[in-house]
Amino acid sequence: MVNLVAAQKPLVHALMKMAGITQHALEIEPGTVMTIWVPSETIKKPKKSNKTTSPSDAAAAAAGTTKPTKPVVVLIHGFAAEGIVTWQFQVGSLTKKYAVYVPDLVFFGGSTTERGERSPEFQAECVVKGLRKLGVERCTVVGFSYGGMVAFKMAEKQPELVAAVVVSGSILAMTDSISKTTLSELGFSSSSELLLPTSVEGCKALLKVACYKKLWFPDRLHKDFLEVMFNNRKERGELLDGLLVSNKEHTPIPNFSQRIHLLWGENDQIFNLELAKNMKEELGDNATFEGIKKAGHLVHLERPCVYNRCLKRFLATLHG
Repeated sequence: MVNLVAAQKPLVHALMKMAGITQHALEIEPGTVMTIWVPSETIKKPKKSNKTTSPSDAAAAAAGTTKPTKPVVVLIHGFAAEGIVTWQFQVGSLTKKYAVYVPDLVFFGGSTTERGERSPEFQAECVVKGLRKLGVERCTVVGFSYGGMVAFKMAEKQPELVAAVVVSGSILAMTDSISKTTLSELGFSSSSELLLPTSVEGCKALLKVACYKKLWFPDRLHKDFLEVMFNNRKERGELLDGLLVSNKEHTPIPNFSQRIHLLWGENDQIFNLELAKNMKEELGDNATFEGIKKAGHLVHLERPCVYNRCLKRFLATLHG
């Protein structure tokens, strides 16, 4: 029997190519490969020239791409789906004015590693290496949920690369106390039970807490989604273990130099509005907050038109 979710992938891929981005596999280091959707125009081979090239030009050429000519926006996905599934409604809205890059984090999509690290810092390191190999010198990073934690790490460790950050439904670090409180309120015993469902009922439960609206899909669609989107279960379980930070080991909030915009679904049940507003105060004067009504954790999928307007308005303040 045809898997309905898998059958839609070629259509989504075709739509992404029509929007102007193309899938590109990149070995960022021996044993680690990332798939990154990159601007299609950068895939064109650079013309031969005797002129001296910059390091970023040389890196892009070595990766089989050219350096982007538009302001760069990097979209980083959450834990339940790979890059273009997460951001399918945002890509087409952005590609006219921006060079859009959509990486698949390690153990999502076609990205793999032989290394043993599983932390958000490691994911951030891989994305940074990939972007530099593609000739990206400066970018705005947009992160959702798990991808938001990766985005924060990128901004903390690579301020010369990351000019600004937009985060939705995420936090700086998953401490013991936040994890325990959040899971208890949602009625789950562990992060794996919530984010790595093994049954149709588990998939329905995840959808229920992630959305504001009560959505219904046939059991077959849930089953097909489980088969396609929840592979690499062992490694993803290790990624969830790598998220948890002891309260005693939790370091003070970094002094971010970048502008940080928190773009939130006001009905987010996983990371609620109060948590978002508290984080905004902790981040200081460089942080701004914007809520979207009638939207939950999956704000960018539930209300994509509103989300896109808010995102583009913020980006316009950076690039005019």
